[in-house]
Amino acid sequence: MHTKTLAQLSAMLQSKQVSATELAQHFLDRIAASDLNAFLHVDTALTLQQAAAADARIAAGTATALTGIPIAHKDIFVTRNLRSTAGSHMLENYVSPFDATVVDKLAQAGMVTLGKLNCDEFAMGSSNENSYFGPVRNPWDKSAVPGGSSGGSAAAIAARLAPAVTGTDTGGSIRQPASFCGITGIKPTYGSVSRYGMIAFASSLDQGGPMAQTAEDCGLLLNAMVGFDDKDSTSLERQPEDFNRDLHQSLQGLRIGVPKEFFGAGLAPDVELAVRAALDQYVKLGATLVDISLPKTELSIPVYYVIAPAEASSNLSRFDGVRYGHRAASYTDLDDMYRQSRTEGFGAEVKRRILVGAYVLSHGYYDAYYLQAQKIRRLIAQDFATAFEQCDVIMGPVAPTVAWDIGAQSDDPLANYLADIFTLSTSLAGLPGMSIPCGFGQGDKNARRPVGLQLIGNYFAEAKLLNIAHQYQQVTDWHQRSPE
Repeated sequence: MHTKTLAQLSAMLQSKQVSATELAQHFLDRIAASDLNAFLHVDTALTLQQAAAADARIAAGTATALTGIPIAHKDIFVTRNLRSTAGSHMLENYVSPFDATVVDKLAQAGMVTLGKLNCDEFAMGSSNENSYFGPVRNPWDKSAVPGGSSGGSAAAIAARLAPAVTGTDTGGSIRQPASFCGITGIKPTYGSVSRYGMIAFASSLDQGGPMAQTAEDCGLLLNAMVGFDDKDSTSLERQPEDFNRDLHQSLQGLRIGVPKEFFGAGLAPDVELAVRAALDQYVKLGATLVDISLPKTELSIPVYYVIAPAEASSNLSRFDGVRYGHRAASYTDLDDMYRQSRTEGFGAEVKRRILVGAYVLSHGYYDAYYLQAQKIRRLIAQDFATAFEQCDVIMGPVAPTVAWDIGAQSDDPLANYLADIFTLSTSLAGLPGMSIPCGFGQGDKNARRPVGLQLIGNYFAEAKLLNIAHQYQQVTDWHQRSPE
């Protein structure tokens, strides 16, 4: 059952070939036997209780397409009945009094929660090595990172520990781990999915999205996740839509923009080989390749690592040891309590970004750094607007390399930051983007490390992206492959 897609599992549940309880128990057994450190919190009794409710709903004829299907949530979404830690010592024992809107929407659809998934602390990282609870291992090669920050989510899908998961993408944290683990993931247009109950990192960038085996699966999940939320001031009011409505449209005449900046000297040859082969496959499906330029691509790294830390330093100021979260056991006065609690509660990467953020927002540096970064952010968005006058979709690699070894870049934060060069600009512009598996690296070590193809669409083009991805997945089998 763990090899089935959401669409297949939904049909099996509706036809009574399997019950929601049996399905949930099957995945709980797989989670218990796993050594990937993908799951942080599991409550078997709660999961089976939800499964029984789903079975009753199916029997009563009130089920949706997702009723009874198991799902696991990145531990950046707060949950009422499970701990919500954001991968941090600061929130190690925190239990939220409410569910995040994303969690609530999927529960209303009848999905069954398997547990909470490991992630980089407060979603800050590209490798899932920054979690207080230890790194997640890539199921394709356990010596490799799964990507980050949604590394636990990606590993869970790749290892078939869950058929569906949630992730968040601030600078590429759905797309990059999806690439490293050989699964499908989509970041929708900023504001499409509510951020209410998502533990904040960088509020103008954070966006939730689904990760699963296939584009069709991601569309089913988006149907339930997307929608206006008056509890989120950045939530967009739009008419509901079926994101899978165009899955079977022909790609004849599709114009694919290929940015020259995505294929420079920093791109590993094995990644380029797999991506070029995928582009060739699209040509066979009727598409045309168009050379385009995104000239501000290189600037996306300094822009992102000014804006995101600035917003993080503001958002994380709430963790002071007073209201909730970790409080130091010993201190001399109130200022010392703040200092000791934050020193003990936050990990090295979080502290680094808070310090950078406080610096760029400080008097005398705000205009020189933060304000300039926001101006360039607008220029990056304009680059995309110009590109979409020439093409319908933009394609290229998700990351410059396949997954690296655990610990290989732990002493070099800049190397981690540079790994996001192809995903950051999409997030800064607020555009939808996705990753689909398109091959594996070359050589003894890389031969079992997946490569992802990135698809970038114009605003609110999620249905088009899913159509383009689905048509590719109809003629290839990369998305069907799983680790032994």
